[in-house]
Amino acid sequence: MTTRWFIARLLALCTPFAVLAAYADGPGDNVPANVRPVPPPGVEIAAAARNELQAGVEALGKDIDELKKQLDQKPQLELLPDVQIYHNAVRYALTYNEFYINNTLKDAERQKAIDKQIDTARKQLKLGTERAAQLKQGKAPWTTETGPVVRGYLSRIDGSVQPYALFVPASYQPNTPTRYRLDVWCHGRGETLTELNFLEQRPGAEFGANTFVLHLYGRYCCANKFAGEIDCLEAMANVQKHYPIDENRRVIRGFSMGGAACWQFAVHYPGMWAAAAPGAGFSETTEFLRVFQKETIKLTPSEQKLLHWYDCTDYAVNLFNLPTVAYSGEIDNQKQAADMMEGAMKKEGLTLVHLIGPKTGHAYHPQTRVELNRRIDKLAQRGRDPVPGHVKFTTWTLRYNKCLWLKLEGLEKHWERATADATTQADEVQITTQNVTALSLNFGSGECPLDATDKPKVTIDDQELVGTPILSDRSWTSHFAKNKDGKWATVAQFDDKELRKRPGLQGPIDDAFMDSFLMVKPTGKALNEKVGQWTAGEMDHAVKAWRAQFRGEARIRTDADVSDADIAAHNLILWGDPSSNKVLAKIADKLPIKWSAEGVRVGKQAFKPDGHALVLIYPNPLNPKRYVVLNSGFTFREYDYLNNARQIAKLPDYAVIDLATPPNARAPGAIATAGFFDDDWKLVEEKK
Repeated sequence: MTTRWFIARLLALCTPFAVLAAYADGPGDNVPANVRPVPPPGVEIAAAARNELQAGVEALGKDIDELKKQLDQKPQLELLPDVQIYHNAVRYALTYNEFYINNTLKDAERQKAIDKQIDTARKQLKLGTERAAQLKQGKAPWTTETGPVVRGYLSRIDGSVQPYALFVPASYQPNTPTRYRLDVWCHGRGETLTELNFLEQRPGAEFGANTFVLHLYGRYCCANKFAGEIDCLEAMANVQKHYPIDENRRVIRGFSMGGAACWQFAVHYPGMWAAAAPGAGFSETTEFLRVFQKETIKLTPSEQKLLHWYDCTDYAVNLFNLPTVAYSGEIDNQKQAADMMEGAMKKEGLTLVHLIGPKTGHAYHPQTRVELNRRIDKLAQRGRDPVPGHVKFTTWTLRYNKCLWLKLEGLEKHWERATADATTQADEVQITTQNVTALSLNFGSGECPLDATDKPKVTIDDQELVGTPILSDRSWTSHFAKNKDGKWATVAQFDDKELRKRPGLQGPIDDAFMDSFLMVKPTGKALNEKVGQWTAGEMDHAVKAWRAQFRGEARIRTDADVSDADIAAHNLILWGDPSSNKVLAKIADKLPIKWSAEGVRVGKQAFKPDGHALVLIYPNPLNPKRYVVLNSGFTFREYDYLNNARQIAKLPDYAVIDLATPPNARAPGAIATAGFFDDDWKLVEEKK
């Protein structure tokens, strides 16, 4: 592999289909009333070609259906997504008009480009058909191939099949005891990066000898946020299930939009990686949009708090435990991202290594890239220390609550900064915290550094405690929580029956779409016509937006068809009102906000019934281990699709929508009131 070839492939992955990059961002995209579609409309293909491809999709679909029956209850069924990725790639391109070319081409060259896209679709159908035939024979040769390979997994979020690309080093041998380094690569922005075009790239960039490289699809063009974030975790788990990966030698890296994703994974999951290598991108929202987009951001109080979800500068101290080497071009305005992180780290007493490509714009400088890889290779060779003696961690939400052996289980005030500084010595653990109400210490077999004793000493905020006994295999788990008097105590376990915000059940609305969810359509008559029309329109919008932006097909049931198994397995997204939706009717009196024929009542505030609708997230009273959401999909909209830094949560735990203002590219209507529930999932004013 030549260096020149490597750089060319890498840059192609940074900005796929660069012809559209000029239209991807900039001040022209700051006009909410004039929002271009993302993804953009594709080109029309000839009827004969469309019919041919549709026939191929249907034939491969039949093969897949036969395989489902043949492989039912057999281990090989888990390989079926490796076939389905090809079927979906062409099916989506046909169904949603997603064949793309360089629109500046004319006449014959334009037709050649269209023909190339059709040939790409033919090729993917052929590859899928070949894999289906092999799997029918009990074979799966692609699972042992080296070099570039594309694979798929079944996402728990929506049951969709998601693709990823993997570079398998030539040294790989099946059934080997050798454990390999894994580099995870986050790609750049590409508004035409459909599944079809992603599979065609078949990336082969190799970052180090004997290294697997996982190229995330990341659910399209979302900077690996929300479902795109879970894509990384699910794809990596799939790779680790099928290949011998060393969990202590995983590296996260990316460039441009992928650089933003890299910052995010580094600070939110600092205990997961041996090293991080973010390039360009963005690391926070408001200042980046001011510099890059020439946009002034005006935020509501709730939106201001929600910036703490993805603003990496707020989590800079988490790099204390994660070696990081940032890269920027000297004359790239996206150097701003690393500059912001450098400033945030300095406030925490940390100094960022920031390599600068001389006289370079939005690209890797060849020599600087060599130095970057040299440093990352050394860090990967050394590997992650799973049990360092000193851990520093901060968070603003229990969505991100873990660093290595320290786990935060409760916050006093959500969306305010919580910190923990923990050290181990031979005979005790010392921890200082702020805004933390519960935590756990977790050491695996052979990992506990304390002296083996049945009374390990733990000091939290100058309060001496005794943890649970250290086991003979040197594993140790101990839980601690504050009591009503604000004093720390050792607890055997956390009370799962208590209704409180906890990891995975802390809101806001967008959090429900980072795990398995089911949309529930009403079958009854709405409280009034206006509310009924609004809820129907918003459900339709949510289903279409999920497909377009997160490349999945939402599960949908009617309220009459929701089963006990559905309630147990999914977050329920209930559309309609207590009159039209049977499931909502069952739980309406158990919600902290009341909605009836008299209107919506939020504490002392009352809103008229014929012009307002309720949006809300809450632990499902029918299954408090799962969420229920009323009348909302993910909360950023069309205007935010135009720049990834805008793709942040827009609504908190609840909102009342004033229907006098129709839905638009920024909001589902006017926000009459909105806010967060407290730690007990109560309205703040109702807490005694």
